[in-house]
Amino acid sequence: MPQFLNRISFSRLAAGVCIAGALALPSLSAHAQAAPEAPPAAAARGNAPQALVGSLSAVPAPSLPVKAWLSLDANSGQIIAAENIDERIEPASLTKLMAAYLVFEALESKRLTLEQTVNVSEQAWRMEGSRMFIKPNTQVSVHDLLQGLIVQSGNDATVALAEAVAGSESAFVALMNQEAQRQGLTSTNFVNSPGMPDPDHLTTVRDLGILAKNLVMRFPQYTHYYSQKEYTYNNIKQNNRNRLLWLDPTVDGLKTGHTQSAGYCLVATAVRDGRRVITVVVGASNDAARAESSLRLMNWSFQNFDTLSLFDAEHPVVQARVWQGQAETVGLGATEPMWVTVPRGQAQQLKPEAMYAQPLVAPLQKGAQVGSVALTLNGQVLRSEPLYVLNDVAEAGFFGRLYDKIRLMFE
Repeated sequence: MPQFLNRISFSRLAAGVCIAGALALPSLSAHAQAAPEAPPAAAARGNAPQALVGSLSAVPAPSLPVKAWLSLDANSGQIIAAENIDERIEPASLTKLMAAYLVFEALESKRLTLEQTVNVSEQAWRMEGSRMFIKPNTQVSVHDLLQGLIVQSGNDATVALAEAVAGSESAFVALMNQEAQRQGLTSTNFVNSPGMPDPDHLTTVRDLGILAKNLVMRFPQYTHYYSQKEYTYNNIKQNNRNRLLWLDPTVDGLKTGHTQSAGYCLVATAVRDGRRVITVVVGASNDAARAESSLRLMNWSFQNFDTLSLFDAEHPVVQARVWQGQAETVGLGATEPMWVTVPRGQAQQLKPEAMYAQPLVAPLQKGAQVGSVALTLNGQVLRSEPLYVLNDVAEAGFFGRLYDKIRLMFE
């Protein structure tokens, strides 16, 4: 059955946290730390060790006949569960996720348009493996080439687009690696744009999950290409190799890959009731095995976990005491909604814990980072996010500042 997305709003009351809706959480605890020179190190995103939420579920992840796999909730960005998450593997045509990312980026920055035509080089035409069957020295639109890259997994279309974006495939590969570093894909190295086998062309399922999440969240206007079931070019009709598009109507992407050495691979994604899950499986023995493994993992992830929206600029994590300011308190929280994924039915056990430097002395500027909030379940940190000042607090007058200075001496 589809999993409904839970959205919870917090408002700070004198006795703790009040939640609108049927669920209730324990009162939030705010720990003040004396740190006059700098906020605690935990304020940095991701500093606290974070548990895989799947390890806290009573329903174990399915056993999959693949080399490595991962499940990720795109709304929260949390990895639900994984196996061999950081083992370096050959991505095959999953490489084309990064190639498409850079093409989408070029479209958004107006360096390319969908209607623009691209000259097909002999290098692009000579590409082996999966092909769109474009002809050399012909003009093909970016729109057509994107369908060739995504739907048909065309190596020729990929190289043609790489040359259109960067001038040459080698320059495009340099951009791919630069973007990988920017996204924090620290175990990824690209040698070519389509994903042809090379001993130095490597990634991990962790990096592939992050890349897929970044792609669908940043470029939703282009994800319709990934749900397209077929494409005909040059009178040659080819089906999308992602079987899940026929098996599950909630699946809307993303990309298959296969070489003899990599096995059968699939990065898949689906949306059910507003919640997006991404799965990565690599090293399956055949096409049917990768599809079945992906669907089992997808269903487990939707059926056994909830994703909640907590806090935002209008709903502070905590109202903190301000000294020497024109206001006595200020809201500390997240500037954007904070999502967290929990095992189904365990939302009430989620414990938010705010940590921020004390004393908070005015003037305070909206957006200043002063601490962090950790969301824990059964003593395990699920995620840690920075705490920001949500409103400006101007300095008090002379006597107000003097009064608070005296009071601080006895705190």
